Amino acid sequence: AGNWKLESTALSWRAPTTMKCSTLQALLLLRRTGSSLSSSSPSLSSVKRLSFLASFPPQTQFLPNPCHFRLLRFPLKPNSSVHSSSFVVTLRFASTNSSSSSEEDIEFEANEEEDSFQCETNEEGESTDGWEEEEEAEPEIGDGGDGGGVVLQDVPWGEGALSIALDVLLQFGDDMKLYAFKTTPRGYVYVRLDKLSNEYGCPSMEELESYSQEFKKRLDEVGEIGKVPDNLALEVSSPGAERLLKVPDDLDRFKDMPMRVCYVDVESKGLDKDGIFVLDSIVMESESCVWKLANVKENRDPQSKGRPFSRKQKDWRLKVPFGMHKKVFLYLEY
Repeated sequence: AGNWKLESTALSWRAPTTMKCSTLQALLLLRRTGSSLSSSSPSLSSVKRLSFLASFPPQTQFLPNPCHFRLLRFPLKPNSSVHSSSFVVTLRFASTNSSSSSEEDIEFEANEEEDSFQCETNEEGESTDGWEEEEEAEPEIGDGGDGGGVVLQDVPWGEGALSIALDVLLQFGDDMKLYAFKTTPRGYVYVRLDKLSNEYGCPSMEELESYSQEFKKRLDEVGEIGKVPDNLALEVSSPGAERLLKVPDDLDRFKDMPMRVCYVDVESKGLDKDGIFVLDSIVMESESCVWKLANVKENRDPQSKGRPFSRKQKDWRLKVPFGMHKKVFLYLEY
């Protein structure tokens, strides 16, 4: 029961735990892409969310490229007893399909043994693990979430928790930085870590797990002496492969990668446009970026049958002032 596979990628865990649990409950929310999906090997490009709470034997965990996942979570719930045999993990996948097709809920339940998993119920009668989800909103620069930055929401213990987060981060060297940090009045702490040497800035699962363990340990220590609440819940994750970028600060780092650029076209009476581009240059004198077409499927003529860009496409350039960029995201082609 402790070995889940997604196509050729095996997921297994060894981690501190939040609750004792002999009942396996898994929820797969699949977004269909026109082909049938197997519950044992869902397509990474079609799975929107995978979450489960389960008991696993101690195992070493490996995940080759965590950046294919939207969020890699290590939630530690308030007031939960800690045991060494079970661990709560939530994985959220990036949905790359814009289809409006309905989601299919598939539930898996293992036979109950001597202990049963305790679920909370919301007002609509749906089962929930009690975790406070971040509000679903379009990312904005500095929002403390997908847009990075620090947001404390005026909680009195926020500065103390941030100080501990930064102190723990020093143990991971100069290669790991704090991408986002957010606290909520209900006692939740959300952390996103940025690994500078990774192509997409995503730490490994083991690094996220290690940071989560140490940060939670430090929070518990100061909680015992009353400097922060003693029942804080923690989530540690990566920025996500399709991360929101600052203009121009983040562009040079990802200059060789395709980006989805949303901008205001000054030549067409201020209409909002977007495209998949690669950075050609940054012109500091005029405070503008020069973009060229990215060699991705979205930019290729369906009738070209795999032929390379034409000379006209290769030479095409777009100059956009810094202030006319609405949003810029890394782009993944599946």
